[in-house]
Amino acid sequence: MQASSLHRDILRLAVPALGALIAEPLFLLTDTAMVGHLGADPLASLGLAGTILQTLVGLLIFLAYSTTPFVARRLGAGDRPGALAAGVDGLYLASGLGVLMAALGFFLGPVVVGLFGATSRVSDGASSYLTVSWWGLPAMLLVLAATGVLRGLQDTVTPFVVAVVGFSANIGLNALFIYGLSYGLVGSAIGTVIAQWLMAAWLVGVVLRHASAESVALRPGRAGVLGALKLGGWLFIRTISLRVAFVGATVVATQLGTEELGTWHVAFTLFSLIALALDSLAIAGQSLVGHRLGAGDTQETRSVVTQLIRWGWWSGAALGVVLIVASPFIPLLVTSDSAIRTLLIPTLIVLGLAMPLGGFVFVLDGVLMGAGDGRYLAITGVVNVAVLLPLFGVTLWLAETVSLDAAGIVALQASVGFGYLGARALTLGLRARSDKWMVVGVEHRA
Repeated sequence: MQASSLHRDILRLAVPALGALIAEPLFLLTDTAMVGHLGADPLASLGLAGTILQTLVGLLIFLAYSTTPFVARRLGAGDRPGALAAGVDGLYLASGLGVLMAALGFFLGPVVVGLFGATSRVSDGASSYLTVSWWGLPAMLLVLAATGVLRGLQDTVTPFVVAVVGFSANIGLNALFIYGLSYGLVGSAIGTVIAQWLMAAWLVGVVLRHASAESVALRPGRAGVLGALKLGGWLFIRTISLRVAFVGATVVATQLGTEELGTWHVAFTLFSLIALALDSLAIAGQSLVGHRLGAGDTQETRSVVTQLIRWGWWSGAALGVVLIVASPFIPLLVTSDSAIRTLLIPTLIVLGLAMPLGGFVFVLDGVLMGAGDGRYLAITGVVNVAVLLPLFGVTLWLAETVSLDAAGIVALQASVGFGYLGARALTLGLRARSDKWMVVGVEHRA
């Protein structure tokens, strides 16, 4: 494949994926602003309920990541009906998990809210919000699965359009129920649930329309559902390892002090925004690698990986340079606390220096997910966390022994940016250099 053609394929998939990834946090910020005008308690309740929902959905993101390689491999092998049958299986798995999680949420939601130790007014508001939101959980998971199907079909435009229209409708619905009908915080939940089901219906309808056009039976296949669940299980373990790493970093930042915790929050928020841009390349990698392996072309698969790695390095480097150049000015925009401003500058410089490594890691994550190499990702995810944990101890030791005020938070950022990402880069890079993950055909090892 010519490099120019491959570059076009990467851009064709990555740009709409980036748009969809950015759309969600932007519209969620608008929702937060609407609730914020209701007062401090409703805003705190939304924050608490949102943390619970986002954590749960984040753990189930494998519904998108596991569906994409199944569909892409069959499409690459020239079996479009088989690709859509795998997609239908993924939708059944998502709906089943959605109903199960929603049922558990109705019973366990108040207990989980109580674990946070918020005031009674905040806890009551969060519980009321969740009581409504659980009805939208199956829709949220169906959106993930259907998005994974369409990515496997080499279509990232439709999820982007649905995201923009759906989140725009969410803003209008929330304004109607929060202010127009005076439902307050619960109105935000009602509007969001309606928007979620509209998005799910749209995306599932697109998948089912493709399936009907290929005369694919719209009933679940036991082998397909179990296969997606198996790969999803490995990716679930990988996701847990990521959560442990970043929650652990937040715990360390808390022990360093209030200013350090505030600094870490800003730095991690910026890291998360940069990760969205780099994740668009990972999504392109999932789709392209799965498709090429399904076609049985390992040489073209290797070309895809080579080009994606270059894109990852250069994109990470460019974003890192922007972050370093902006490091003296970003603190002025995000906080008025002079101590946090002082700590942020060296922290952001270290974060910027680590971004090329981040681009490399995110791209290879997508490559191995597209290959269905979930078991390796899960096992090395645990190994990488084991590398990080001792670095947390070193961070706390440096904070106590080095007289520089920024020693602790800079050491923490370096531990995550170079220690954790470095461990991931090593494990992912060694795997990508080998041919063990390049299993051709419609099946993979997971």
